[in-house]
Amino acid sequence: MRKGLIDHSDSLGARARFGQGDVQWLTAGQGVVHSEMFPLLNTSAPNPLELFQIWLNLPAVNKMAAPYFTMFWADRIPHATVADTQGRETEVTVIAGRLQSADTPLAAPPASWAAQADADVAIWTLRMAPGARWTLPPAASAATRRQLYFFKGGSVDVAGHPVRQHGAIELRGDATVELVNGDSESEFLLLQGRPIGEPVAQHGPFVMNTRAEIMQAFEDYQRTQFGGWPWPDNAPVHGHDPARFARHPDGREEHPGN
Repeated sequence: MRKGLIDHSDSLGARARFGQGDVQWLTAGQGVVHSEMFPLLNTSAPNPLELFQIWLNLPAVNKMAAPYFTMFWADRIPHATVADTQGRETEVTVIAGRLQSADTPLAAPPASWAAQADADVAIWTLRMAPGARWTLPPAASAATRRQLYFFKGGSVDVAGHPVRQHGAIELRGDATVELVNGDSESEFLLLQGRPIGEPVAQHGPFVMNTRAEIMQAFEDYQRTQFGGWPWPDNAPVHGHDPARFARHPDGREEHPGN
């Protein structure tokens, strides 16, 4: 959540208010119902927001794992700032995966594909100063799929290829890639991972391996409601206090910095 705030509530009993660079990681596993609302705390001015919602598939062996809720507070997420020979900086935020010049990444949820060392999952955001140069290191494996989403800025050269509009750029996993930014600040989202290599069946919010499993997921939801909805409102918000927090299913409460 890059700008603004989100109020989260779910059928596990967890709730949270997060934003300003925080990351929520929710593993759906065998099923969870959740609500994401955008509290309009400023009643006399706009309430801008900007976020990425990323869906990461689970391998079949973990499709029915217990749901898992965790928070990565912005002040704990590793960053690396690298200056080129002219002193122009590139800042990398490392949500998942490893970057040599950044601190050790936070641990992904245990059932996630990102928790497997050989999955080579990386989720990074890049912010490049005008004219900055930075070389993206290769992934661990040539089999790793990589996409660089150019979403802010005027232009960038990617491995010598000029890019003048926003969009997704497919990169070779085993290649180092020099990025040369244009005349304005640019931002990117890097997504990479080794393919799970299993069939994918998807309908609505459910992602399984076969059509029969999709039908079973619908039946499970109709029968159990994935634990039911413990909140008095279908779209709850968490008051007017802008303070960020997370209350876990076991009752444990945490805040940024603790």
